[in-house]
Amino acid sequence: MNVKIKKLSENATLPMRATPLSAGADLYACTDSDITLNPGERILVPTGIAAAIPNGYGGFVFPRSGTASKYGITLSNCVGVIDSDYRGEIKIPVVNLGQEQFVIKSGDRIAQLVIMPIDLTEFSVCSELDETDRGEGGFGSTGKR
Repeated sequence: MNVKIKKLSENATLPMRATPLSAGADLYACTDSDITLNPGERILVPTGIAAAIPNGYGGFVFPRSGTASKYGITLSNCVGVIDSDYRGEIKIPVVNLGQEQFVIKSGDRIAQLVIMPIDLTEFSVCSELDETDRGEGGFGSTGKR
């Protein structure tokens, strides 16, 4: 599959996989100046790119595990979703859950993009749902072992 990427800034870096078998391609910050992210602070980080995700697929933006585990930098929306009909700049909503300031420089890897197939499910109203063993049991209803 080929995903077309448009550079919106001369300084933008195309998504790249760290290894040939990496599931995600790294996304890079594209800023005019350093961004200082204080503990508890959220910011939208530009990447300087737009993408044409093919129909039937979605782009899913995940945190980078090393940045999250070492510094507490993660995504404020857990997983970002890029729809196949979106053509604007990809921006990454990051939050600092750590206890120290974190500086993001242009060219830093800030998230990873995974392209996955999606099902364009239709939803319909009904008066009854099929019965299951679980029924209406909610959070924690299946217990611990």
